[in-house]
Amino acid sequence: MEKRSFKELLKASYKSEDTEEWLDVHFTRPIGLAFALMWEKLGVHPNAITILSIILGVGAGMMFYFPDLEHNIYGVVLLMFANFCDSTDGQLARLTGQKTLIGRMLDGFSGDLWFFAIYVAIACRLYNEPVPFLDGYTWGIGSVILCSVAGFLCHSPQSSLADYYRQIHLYFLLGKKGSELDDYKSQRAIYESMTWKGNFWAKIFYFNYANYCKSQEKRTPGFQAFYKTVKLRWPNLEDMPQTLRDEFRYNSLPLMKYTNLLTFNSRAIIIYVTCLAGIPYLYPLMEITVFMAMYVHMRKSHEKFSLEMADKL
Repeated sequence: MEKRSFKELLKASYKSEDTEEWLDVHFTRPIGLAFALMWEKLGVHPNAITILSIILGVGAGMMFYFPDLEHNIYGVVLLMFANFCDSTDGQLARLTGQKTLIGRMLDGFSGDLWFFAIYVAIACRLYNEPVPFLDGYTWGIGSVILCSVAGFLCHSPQSSLADYYRQIHLYFLLGKKGSELDDYKSQRAIYESMTWKGNFWAKIFYFNYANYCKSQEKRTPGFQAFYKTVKLRWPNLEDMPQTLRDEFRYNSLPLMKYTNLLTFNSRAIIIYVTCLAGIPYLYPLMEITVFMAMYVHMRKSHEKFSLEMADKL
């Protein structure tokens, strides 16, 4: 195999210009690739890097529990390196061809563990702190409620739908080979085709992944109507006319900025700023207000143009 330059390898790691974030292109991906090339020479397996990212991310969350500046700086550094590792493991897997189901499971699980640790740390940090503008009142159980609502009811659905819309966009832009757009029916079929004996972790993965897809599909009835019509018209989806792909991209592209804002980088920056400034309560509040408003707008807009395109077909 012909050896490729760093620049060529970096470019090959991008999914599309439509969906890549500026910070990832110019900062996270290059650093991640540099680490990947180093780990490749040392013979380190991608799954080991994913486990390292989990340790670093959870460690970062623990640092945000402390109110002093020093611990919070440690948290920032640890979370940045966790993100570098998250970028590295995928690039290392592609470089070495060491893609495994366990690796896919760990990779999907890692970010959830980081943010779970962060929400727990912020809730505990706020517990005995005074509530701003309310003299004599402390957060108490309110901090737990605040972070639970932000994490489970806001962050989780926002991230999953942002990921779904990005994969949909990549599908219509690049086709199946350039996207990871999956559906509940096919993933459930894989789960049911396996026996528990010898396939325990695979069964667990496909059970959870099928339900993850089901959740995405349930919240996007407009797109499902459009997608169903497309599949009926073109059973071989690769035969879709280019004009239809172009129209979908034209409608979907303005929403890609929201899919990027609702993923890691924006959240991490807000966590860094609010925790370092000693006002960590602002992060979950922004999840519930600003991020939720972006989520609602993104979903409403995507559903609207999907239904309009379905009606045209």
